[in-house]
This record gives sequence, C-alpha cells and structure tokens, in this order.
Amino acid sequence: MERFGFVGLPNSGKTSLHNALAGGDAVAARHAFSTKSANVGVARVPDSRLPKLAAMSGSRRTVHASVQFTDIGGLVPGSSRGEGLGNAFLGHVRDTDAIVYVLRAFADPDVPGGDDPLDSLRVLETELALADLDSAARQLGKLARALKGDPSLRASHDLLARAVAVLEDGLPLYRAGLDGSERAGLRQFFMLTNKPVLAVVNIGEDRIADAEQVAAPVQEELGDAEVVPLCVQLEAEAAQLDESERPELLAALGLGSGALDRFLASAYHLLGLRTFLTTGPSESRAWTFRAGASAVECAGAVHSDIKRGFIRADTIACDDLLEAGSWVAAQKQGLVRSEGKNYRVADGDVMEFKFNV
Repeated sequence: MERFGFVGLPNSGKTSLHNALAGGDAVAARHAFSTKSANVGVARVPDSRLPKLAAMSGSRRTVHASVQFTDIGGLVPGSSRGEGLGNAFLGHVRDTDAIVYVLRAFADPDVPGGDDPLDSLRVLETELALADLDSAARQLGKLARALKGDPSLRASHDLLARAVAVLEDGLPLYRAGLDGSERAGLRQFFMLTNKPVLAVVNIGEDRIADAEQVAAPVQEELGDAEVVPLCVQLEAEAAQLDESERPELLAALGLGSGALDRFLASAYHLLGLRTFLTTGPSESRAWTFRAGASAVECAGAVHSDIKRGFIRADTIACDDLLEAGSWVAAQKQGLVRSEGKNYRVADGDVMEFKFNV
C-alpha cells in the first residue's frame, strides 16, 4: 500500500483534506496544533473499470486498490528545532513514500494564519531541509568513522557529504539537481526532502472558477512536481454524504469528480504507479504496480507462490475484454495473449496467471 504524508502549517486544511480523502471525521479545529497525534486513514483508489469487470464476471466481491494517508501536526518556523508540535511528528513522515504539501490559499478572518501559498511552501521546505540536515550530519559522522575501516563506503560518504552541503543552504534535496541514481543512493539515509513531492493548494469557495490561476505560482516554483488546486472544505463536506448523493453535489459546486479522483490521479503519476486487474466469479480486484514492472513481478503482488511457480500470464486489455463480453468469448476471438515472465505489464491489463509449485 502506497503511503502519503500530509505536511502543512497550522490551519492549512491538512486534517480536512485527510477527511475528504479517507472519509474520516478527525477533528479539524480553527486553532493551531489541534492535531496532537498522527491521523492515519486508508482510502480505496477509484477505478471505473473495476465495477464493469465485476458485473461481466458476476463477481461476488469487488476489491479496489488502496492508499494510506498520514496527517501530522502543523509545522511552524522552528519546528526542526522543536518549536510547536511539528518536530514530534516528522518521524511519521519519514515512513511515507511521498510528501504532500498542503498550502493555504483562502482568506478567512476567523481562521488564524496567512493565505499566501508560496510563503507557506518556503517555510515548509526550510523546516524539512533543516530536519534533514540534522539527521544527515549525524549519519555523515558515523559514516566517516566507518569509512576508516571499510573503503567501500567512500561513494556513500561522498554522496551524503554533497547532500549535507545542499541542506546547509536550506535547500530541499529535490532542488539539488541530483540525478536519479544519486537520489536512489540517498534513500538509505531516509531523508524527508529526497521523497517525491506533490502540492495541494487549498483554495476558497470564491476561487473555484480560477483555481488553476491561484495554483500557478506554486506550479512555477515547484517545476515538474504535481500541483493540485482543491477547495478542501467543500470536498470534506461532500465526503460525508452518501455515495449516491455525492456526485450531484460535486457537480453542482463545480468540483467535478471530487478530491479523491483528482488527487489520486496526480499521486499515481507522481510515484509512477499503474493498475492491473484480475476478475472471476469469486472476485474482481485492482492491483497496484510500478510502471515498467514485469509479469512475474506483478504475479508476486498477488501471491509469492504464483511468482515462484510462474509459467505464463494470459493477458488482455480491459477495454477489449469488456467489449468481448467474457473471458471465454475473448479467447475464442484470439484477443487473449500468453505473456512470459519478462513481459512489461501495461496499465489496465487484465491478467490470469498460470503457475505450478
């Protein structure tokens, strides 16, 4: 299960976003540090293909892919030195796969705090970079001592030393111009700013029509990172409605399909995630895999025995299977392919694994 950590200033809307995405009811108060422990929620990934497959196969149950969200206490200037409550929660973010900056861009005289998302972004980046600097400097000292007895550690030592130099300037590592192999080499040190980043710009109800314009300065600042403008309060309110009522309200408010669909589309793109599917009378299920994964790797996502005894993967694109009307009909039409273990799985592939253990 992929894990996302929400990071923001107090009253940025982190907890409301958590509720909107996970359908929870965590307290979202109009004062700083209302979140005093990490809120963890799980949400299913919406996939319009899955219920169609389930209907075609007469599946007794439908299982969506899931993601996990962790909402921590608000960070403030000085959090990396123990100010406020934020520093106590940074450990929760280190365990996640990606960081989601929640940036306030709505004005409300009843809610303390500024509404310039760029100001918020700069504070958050600085605090995470300083927290990384503290951790990296300590690890570099240990690595320098170990290097005296083990010269093979030289590459790791020099890479970490370069990271420390960047962090000393208050820059997050994702702004350091490191290439993919260098970023991969730093993963062993669990740096916060070495994680993929996505930003949610929390806009007011009065700015829905020009949401992209409000988010544009943040997009320019973060470059290639995903930036999603959302009216978090309305999304959280919609999440409390019955599923049958929700689409009508979202459409009336101009919110489209809602926060979850748009957020997860961006999050999947950020982490390079894709979905393959399995279907049958007992179950239709969506499985998450990383782009470029092989058939045998995807088999392992279903069960380790299937990976160990992999023979082949009978495969068809979901749209082709639905058009054929059944797996048997698709086989008769020659639409089902037999793929080997090195086949690179495509998003939307429906797969039936053959194995022997």
